[in-house]
Amino acid sequence: MNKVIVFVLLAMAVAFAGENFSQLKVVSQHPRLDGNAGVWWSQNKKDPVTVWFHGGMTSNNCEKGLVAGSDFFEMVPAQTVVSASACGSNHWVTRAAIEWVDAALDTIAARRGAPVDTVNLVGISDGGLGVLSYASWGKRPQMNRLLMSAYGPSLGRAQDVAAQLAPRKGRWLFLQGGADRLYPAAETTAWDSEFCKNIGTECDMKFDSAGEHDWSYWQKHRKNWILEFFSAKPLTKTR
Repeated sequence: MNKVIVFVLLAMAVAFAGENFSQLKVVSQHPRLDGNAGVWWSQNKKDPVTVWFHGGMTSNNCEKGLVAGSDFFEMVPAQTVVSASACGSNHWVTRAAIEWVDAALDTIAARRGAPVDTVNLVGISDGGLGVLSYASWGKRPQMNRLLMSAYGPSLGRAQDVAAQLAPRKGRWLFLQGGADRLYPAAETTAWDSEFCKNIGTECDMKFDSAGEHDWSYWQKHRKNWILEFFSAKPLTKTR
């Protein structure tokens, strides 16, 4: 992707419930579109930065990112979490939305006075498509990529998607549930497995037969899987 200059305006910063939260107005250049992003700041300016990609990427709520990352930040307070807002036609599989993410990351680097050289990516539902899109178009390398209840087949064949991304460093983990109300487990797990075979870096899928679609399930029942992934431990298989 050609180098893109993105302008960012810090709209406001407020402290609430013990969190240092900032609301950002981010602007993409191709095309020029405004977006909204939230940032939950960790205490150490050199802590890792994680991008949260929310679900419901084509809804008409263009401010989801201002609240979507809060739960994840509570789980990993030693990471700064940034959450942009996809909505309508400016969904995660568009360059504009990915430029919003990088614009917010530029602001984080400037405000804390420390570069954001690498990021972690986390996506729930079609936020998983945001993870894959950032891995394709985003300007920063990624260390860890976590996709929960994602439907990769909407982007095409797994081996073709993986081929567009390889070679890539960093790790991938898919969490899929057998009780997903939207996406058939047989389709998602087959796609994930094929993707992992072709991506050429550490990649695995964890399957929970009782797993449901929404973030609330993974947050409540599989927090250990999520925290283990962000530790230094190698991936452990459940299949």
